[in-house]
Amino acid sequence: MQSFKEKDKQYIANTYGRFDVEIVSGKGSLVYDINGREYIDLSSGIAVNTLGMADDAWANAVYEQLKKCQHTSNLYYSEPCVRLAEILCTRTGAKKVFFGNSGAEANECAIKVSRLWGAQNKGSEYYNIITLKNSFHGRTITTLSATGQDVFHKDFTPLTEGFLYGEANNLESIEKLLLENKCCAVMMELVQGEGGVLALDTDFVLGVSKLCEKHNTLLVIDEVQTGNGRSGELYAFQVYGVTPDIVSTAKGLGGGLPIGACMMFDKTENVLTPSSHGSTFGGNPIACASAVHVLNRIDNELLGEVKKKSKFIFEELNGADGIVSVSGLGLMIGIETVGDVSVILKKCMENGILPIKAKNKIRLLPALNIPMELLIKSIEIIKKVASENK
Repeated sequence: MQSFKEKDKQYIANTYGRFDVEIVSGKGSLVYDINGREYIDLSSGIAVNTLGMADDAWANAVYEQLKKCQHTSNLYYSEPCVRLAEILCTRTGAKKVFFGNSGAEANECAIKVSRLWGAQNKGSEYYNIITLKNSFHGRTITTLSATGQDVFHKDFTPLTEGFLYGEANNLESIEKLLLENKCCAVMMELVQGEGGVLALDTDFVLGVSKLCEKHNTLLVIDEVQTGNGRSGELYAFQVYGVTPDIVSTAKGLGGGLPIGACMMFDKTENVLTPSSHGSTFGGNPIACASAVHVLNRIDNELLGEVKKKSKFIFEELNGADGIVSVSGLGLMIGIETVGDVSVILKKCMENGILPIKAKNKIRLLPALNIPMELLIKSIEIIKKVASENK
């Protein structure tokens, strides 16, 4: 008889380098494999399970909506969709929201809005968008094109034209591109997640915001991974103190269900008109009810916990034996180790914790409400493994 793993290899496209673990259940920040072994989950589905696994109140909110209406076309009004849009606008200053299914779709919308705004306000030739080297914006052809890493480009050319790549933390690089090209937007992650969990310098972010004002260019912030409380504020742009024109988000917004959102602020609120964009599953009532519950749980108390836990991790790991550096923001953290990261990741799993990797770093993306005792235990394991495998 074929094993489960053999069937996986036979029937599922081989696009993921899976770890040798099958997760079957969990509660909070504890998950269990098919053999009943317990792990502390430090990745939360890559920043998706905001409130941990199988949270009772979250599950109830989803179930209550499931009993009413699982889906309706966007040709009709839907209360959960409106409620979610109102919360997002009220808490961010956005004026309008478009809902999709994923981060890539949210970024596709941000790109379309940017180009349409450029055509309407500057001319059809103003379609170029500046992104940053080492960035990651998604896996569709256009969001791959926006991604500033050649490793993601090499097998999928020709790419969508109109993307220019500036140097992170180098204002002169950005202004040079703005002066030499007809641009509609600058798009950037405030923490480059797939690029190694690197937080941008505050002065650089503020400087880019001023350059966008100077050159009448949109500021687009990709908060697919940094959003929904992970930074210690609801959105990372609030940490940096900038006012964007467009913000994309996804991952943790639904707490485990697929949903993406593109938020449009003052300059861009009226760019989209009927038939200019759409998404069959965008604004799905169940996903929206899920996100409403998640956002209502991300209050000042929980955000305070995120900051406290982040401070603890940085203080414990900075300068620890076998640790080179710690980077990131809030509960989006990268740990560079002396020893081989793949070896250390494997040892961490053997010791009952499940972090993931970003380039040459261990990446931590725990649930925002991970209990402190589990976090303390996890960090002790990481310190022990890093020290023993230098």
